[in-house]
Amino acid sequence: MPPKRITDTNIDSDDSDISLDLDTSGKGKGKAKAKPGDKQRADKGKGKPKDVQAYTWEASFARSWETVQEDEAGSLQVSVEDLMARGRRRRLLGPSSAIRRTIIRHLVLVLDLSASMMDRDMRPTRFDLMLQYAREFVSEWFDQNPLGQIGVVGMRGGLGERIGEMSGNPHDVLRSISERHKLEPAGDPSLQNAIDMARSSMNHLPTHSSREILIVFGSLTTCDPGNIHDTLDTCIKNKIRISIVALAAEMKICRELCDKTGGQFGVVMNEGHFKDLLFELVPPPAQKALGRSSIPAGNPSADLMLIGFPTRLPDTSPASLCLTTSRPFLSPPVSS
Repeated sequence: MPPKRITDTNIDSDDSDISLDLDTSGKGKGKAKAKPGDKQRADKGKGKPKDVQAYTWEASFARSWETVQEDEAGSLQVSVEDLMARGRRRRLLGPSSAIRRTIIRHLVLVLDLSASMMDRDMRPTRFDLMLQYAREFVSEWFDQNPLGQIGVVGMRGGLGERIGEMSGNPHDVLRSISERHKLEPAGDPSLQNAIDMARSSMNHLPTHSSREILIVFGSLTTCDPGNIHDTLDTCIKNKIRISIVALAAEMKICRELCDKTGGQFGVVMNEGHFKDLLFELVPPPAQKALGRSSIPAGNPSADLMLIGFPTRLPDTSPASLCLTTSRPFLSPPVSS
């Protein structure tokens, strides 16, 4: 039987992954036949340096992850602790220049009492840790701001609840947040209702005092009856400063509330960071510089507050009675 020729076999079928050069003339022996697509891909990579960036926006892109260094075990705990320590040192050093701060402060502490505060990502729960740090915050706040006043508002069930009236006595404020059974979390929070209630309690305050709202927010949603941006515009008009400490994550509306009113916003990373963010708001905030259009015409140099020092009336003034004893003055009265 004559030997079978190799050209009779079907090795060039579409199902085969092997391509052979069966040129009987012997030219190009041992070389694979190049495909047109491979040549195009090879030419595409030529003439392009490796250092050239593919997009123009990469030139100004900050690679923030390169500043975080891992330890030998591959953990980021060391870098996180270093960032927190830098923040503590920055607060302890304080500003290098003189800053005009508010003496008389009025603060409304808004506590999130929604169902999300029962999560156990912070021990024992978010709710219990919030109450503990709130009591420590109130004691430290009154220690550094003896002329200030604090009110407490809660967010629960889509409503704003007044927990404690505005008071300058720290014992009254601590008493209002000490009864845990009256503050059990339930329902959803409402930022708009809580801010409106806090704002209504500060409408009668004088202009020389600061108006501040501190919100401890642990939810990722807010149940509002209307447009919260209208409430934001009202707070800006009334010069109310809003600061938020978020326990879950950053929300766009929370960031806008803080940025547009001049407050502070922070997201808690752990229990110690939660306390640091709260105690950053204990010192009095710096006053904003007044523009030329906002300075009164009668007092162009400074915005001063009149204090009631007593003055002696002349002898020809009519007789008056003492306010406490209702007796006439034997000497010329003194008015304040």
